[in-house]
Amino acid sequence: MSDSINVALRLALYLDLMLLFGLAIFGLYSFRGKERASGTVLHFGSLLPGTAVVAILLSVAAFVVMTKNMSGASDWVELQPHLEMMLYETEVGYTWVTRMISLAVVIFVGSQSKRWPTGSLWVSTLAGSVALATLPWTGHGAMDEGTRRFWHFTADILHLLAAGGWIGALAAFGLMLSIRRGSSEQQVRVLSRALTGFETAGAFIVATIIVTGVANYLFIVGPTVIEVVTSTYGVLLLAKILLFVGMIGLATLNRFYLSPSLERSVVAGDYSQAATALRKSVVIESTCAVVIVCLVAWLGTLSPSIEMAQG
Repeated sequence: MSDSINVALRLALYLDLMLLFGLAIFGLYSFRGKERASGTVLHFGSLLPGTAVVAILLSVAAFVVMTKNMSGASDWVELQPHLEMMLYETEVGYTWVTRMISLAVVIFVGSQSKRWPTGSLWVSTLAGSVALATLPWTGHGAMDEGTRRFWHFTADILHLLAAGGWIGALAAFGLMLSIRRGSSEQQVRVLSRALTGFETAGAFIVATIIVTGVANYLFIVGPTVIEVVTSTYGVLLLAKILLFVGMIGLATLNRFYLSPSLERSVVAGDYSQAATALRKSVVIESTCAVVIVCLVAWLGTLSPSIEMAQG
């Protein structure tokens, strides 16, 4: 039961921090000037602080559950000294405090979005990236040492940032695609421009995920395939890869067919059908992304080396 709670909390925390970073950086590279102000296109003033508050609550819960699992404590009185030790004497505790500070910064600057639109997004992006970068300290990379540890953490962090950029973009497009009949043509034009502008960012994101994904596999499993295929870790990893390939296929469909179709429909003045088709594609792609993060949260609790040794 405790393992299930741990995986569920990891999943929720991963998704939340990816959304926080991804939405903030999306506002920087997709919007211009006053478009970045909260409420003009997206409600950054509530989205970013709200996501940060949820991340704080999830982080507290995850920290308590992790400490309880590691200590075996059965009640709060017994658990409290273990929490203090974890918080003040371990790298996990230091990174947890760093995450809390980063999230507090996001809450403050996010609330200033209307007064300071570009600056608040920059600070939220930087603070969100720091918060997201604290997650690998509870993953496989924490078991490494020396130079190998440094490069494993680097690959983990870049992998998370790239994934966060993709998930945040999907969330932003999903919100922007909530187009009603009363939506202004200007809103649709901003959406069309954002979709076109995501081409470069999307290519960079996919390349980063592939390179760091391969690096992480080599760090965790090593240059072997046959031994890991029959393990639970290997099956979950294969499912993750297949879903990722499916996301690339949907992104390609959006890039070469659905996005140009929306752009043409804006010129023609009738964009509802094109927006509906694009919305369906984004929903499917987002579903794949959520399942992938579920698998990542699960994979982080498994040890492929132990599974292969037992096999």
